[in-house]
Amino acid sequence: MKQNLERIKQRIAAAAIACGRDPATIRLVAVSKTVDASRVAEAIDAGADILGENYIQEARKKFSALGGRPVQWHFIGHLQSNKAKYAVQMFDLIHSLDSIKLAEALDKAAQKINKVQNLLVQVNISREETKSGIETANVIDLIAQVSQLENVRVKGLMTMPPFFNAPEQARPFFQRLARLRERIVEHRIPGVSMEELSMGMTGDFEVAIAEGATLVRIGTAIFGARQ
Repeated sequence: MKQNLERIKQRIAAAAIACGRDPATIRLVAVSKTVDASRVAEAIDAGADILGENYIQEARKKFSALGGRPVQWHFIGHLQSNKAKYAVQMFDLIHSLDSIKLAEALDKAAQKINKVQNLLVQVNISREETKSGIETANVIDLIAQVSQLENVRVKGLMTMPPFFNAPEQARPFFQRLARLRERIVEHRIPGVSMEELSMGMTGDFEVAIAEGATLVRIGTAIFGARQ
């Protein structure tokens, strides 16, 4: 585990330096879905400081066991509005906002526990029917609506490109997300910061870093093949 983490961190640093970026501006999200709590604890001990979970029920069990550990919890899967109250109790950052309905549910739940919940808008940049996320054309309108809510804050964007065997084929999708972030910044929407781009996984994170990723979501290269 420790060797896997160190290897990934070295590759992140090398990818950053290769494109003239400071490696400290890119953070590793260790995707721990389907990984049991004891192995997640091992990853934390080995230096993982952000965990990425996809399923609320699974995350609740791990959070109960590990919630006191010095680690951030990020939710990276599709989130249903009826699970909002659990999400705001556990997660420092939710990567998968895709509707005003979900934003309102998160806002209401966060208000009840006196929290401001940080969010990323998930963009279906490839327009694949099998993927969650909002279409590019609707992103600015959604962010403008979310900016009116008091207990949630948009901090950036997330996307998942189609799966390719060749990482270079994912580059145009990462470029589109980066350009979309620039357009949103130009709108100067009050209360909205575009500091995060969550993009890139085990097979393509180096290309994502070259296109501006600040959060890369890596599971297999750390924990091995999924059970």
